[in-house]
Amino acid sequence: MADHETPRHVAIITDGNGRWAKRRGLSVAAGHRAGAENVRARLRDAAELGIRELSVYAFSTENWSRSAREVLDLIRLLEEYIDNVTPELHSEGVQLRFIGDRARPVPPSLVQKMESAERLTAGNERVTFFVPFNYGGRAEIIRAAAAFDGTSEEKFRDGLYAPDMHDPELVIRAGGERRLSNFLLWQAAQSELIFRDELWPDFSRECLEAALEEYQRRLGARQASRL
Repeated sequence: MADHETPRHVAIITDGNGRWAKRRGLSVAAGHRAGAENVRARLRDAAELGIRELSVYAFSTENWSRSAREVLDLIRLLEEYIDNVTPELHSEGVQLRFIGDRARPVPPSLVQKMESAERLTAGNERVTFFVPFNYGGRAEIIRAAAAFDGTSEEKFRDGLYAPDMHDPELVIRAGGERRLSNFLLWQAAQSELIFRDELWPDFSRECLEAALEEYQRRLGARQASRL
């Protein structure tokens, strides 16, 4: 894949962990753990394929409505993930960024781990890994609108969680659903959308490469139509 055809920023909605676990007679927590391991693998693939920014939806504002047990398992899993994976990501040149509302009910212990991981990896430049946690696209737009006192989109962007984030050229959703689920609504206004049927723990490097190839075909078709 030529560099100019590789999207700088790919965003992924990682759907299907619970269904994947249910089909195997496993707990929902086991499904989320399998999904977290797959995030780790696909992040490495993204860096190798020349993607400079990767966003992976970790926990939406709507996820608080899930059972208390599942929410607690998700929070504990993220804390464990940060502890175990951050040193490895740092050694591989990954900058880790968390976007979303860090106020209550997010546990202070998790916020501290997020901030520590961000400080450690702040100088890394190989790939920026955005992790939306307690994130909602509508809430982000309302937050930016409340702070907005300008007249341009560039000024409005200053109020977003990560003003320096490039708009994703490509948004991929695993798990068979065909919707955005309140994910990066401002940033994805012009994104190519690709929906895959694989449940997230089964979303392989080949799936990622197939999505990138589809993105290439669409880009090539648009360019050809302008000739």
